[in-house]
Amino acid sequence: MPDFTRWPSFPFEGDMRVKPLAAPVEVEPPRSGEDAAECVACGTSDDSYIWVSERWRVRAMDRPTGLPMVLILECRSHLDLGDLPNLLAAELGVMTVRLERAIRSLDGVARVHVNRWGDGSAHLHLWFLARPYGRLQLRGTFLSLWDDILPVIPEPQWRENLALVAAWLAGFGGQAIAEPPHIQWESPSTIAYSPNANANANANGDESPTADPEPDDRRPESLGDIETANPEPAPTIAAESGALDHPAAEPQATT
Repeated sequence: MPDFTRWPSFPFEGDMRVKPLAAPVEVEPPRSGEDAAECVACGTSDDSYIWVSERWRVRAMDRPTGLPMVLILECRSHLDLGDLPNLLAAELGVMTVRLERAIRSLDGVARVHVNRWGDGSAHLHLWFLARPYGRLQLRGTFLSLWDDILPVIPEPQWRENLALVAAWLAGFGGQAIAEPPHIQWESPSTIAYSPNANANANANGDESPTADPEPDDRRPESLGDIETANPEPAPTIAAESGALDHPAAEPQATT
């Protein structure tokens, strides 16, 4: 077995064996999206990305994985790495550094690995994988393998991380598509109020039976109490004359 199987970062242990090396093929099969008309990246709308600009787009996985963040940087043009014109080649360096900084700004991220393999899709795409802080066993070239082994991070945290990276990139231009998860506010449907609370307090000796509560502390028990506490101009005149000591009966509704 090769030496890397004894590295601390190698994710497997136990008895293993190397697969036999297959014979080389004479003609390699086409990659996915060699034809621009059949390219998945070219046919995907901006809504499926977390951030987009005039010439670049950043997308995430369909669901959370074991690492704090895994993102893919793509150019809008149907080009591979060696096909980039000078303008896009220069921008690729800027975008690589910018996205690395955005991911590294997340809490709990120590390093960001940037990888380009290019054997699966013909459309240029760079992988950005965040290594969790303190997880020294994940250092090095096997980080992508650990991503499939580690427990999946909570989806709310994952979505919040996506929104933070998108907002970080949008600060330099482009448009952030990813949004943070909505807060699930929970409140009681009713407010419990006991009309006997003051009576119980008096019985317990908490306050004098004859003491009147302060106006700010008194809770209205009914709509009539609210109207008494906030009288209209006409009832105010009646109150001054003492008429409200014996309120008149409410008129009956007529049809």
